[in-house]
Amino acid sequence: MSKKHDFIVAWMEVKGQRFEILVKPELAFKFREGEKVSLDEVLWTDTIYRDHRKGLKASPEALKKAFGTDDPRKIAEIILRKGEIQLTSEQRRKLIEAKRRQIINYIAKNAVDPKTGKPIPEKRIEAAMEELRIGVDPFKDAEAQAVEIVRKLARIMPIKLARALLEVVIPPQYSGRAYKELQRLGEVKKTDWLPDGSLKAELEIPAGAQVEVVNKIQSIARGNASITVKGLS
Repeated sequence: MSKKHDFIVAWMEVKGQRFEILVKPELAFKFREGEKVSLDEVLWTDTIYRDHRKGLKASPEALKKAFGTDDPRKIAEIILRKGEIQLTSEQRRKLIEAKRRQIINYIAKNAVDPKTGKPIPEKRIEAAMEELRIGVDPFKDAEAQAVEIVRKLARIMPIKLARALLEVVIPPQYSGRAYKELQRLGEVKKTDWLPDGSLKAELEIPAGAQVEVVNKIQSIARGNASITVKGLS
């Protein structure tokens, strides 16, 4: 990539006027997605332009009128979070594919076949999305898109977003370590310490993640945990 293409343009129109900033592509999207990236890393320069191709900078007066401040860093953050980001075709393709994988993964972990209560494989979800020609928005929240996509998938396959409630009993020799792991795996609804020192807990998890969660618990308990699905909601 040549140096002149090391940046892309993020822009925003406010009160009929366009304001532009120059940003580093991958870092700009990480920043927008909420990842821990500093503004200094994202910005190619902290100059706010009216038209970067012509080298026209926005005046402090225009900035104050549009944003209520002429602080370039505050304005740059507003543009990054709320404005548009100019992409090459290849950059857009990569972003769409990454978001698509994120959505499919979310659906696989959180959805089940309501007839059987079993998780739905990612490949089946992907095939159904292709059959319905469902597109994804690279800038929209993955979870919000997943909810809408599940509604569309339900037209051609049995699927619903659900939570599973597991009852877990873990022998005393593994219960201490397991308690901390349960808190990472889902929402612990209830715990009881049995007379023999075993831990009995109710754990709510995404319904599609049952196999993964059960495997992790059994790994800690060396296969000696008792796990029962109490219900789906």
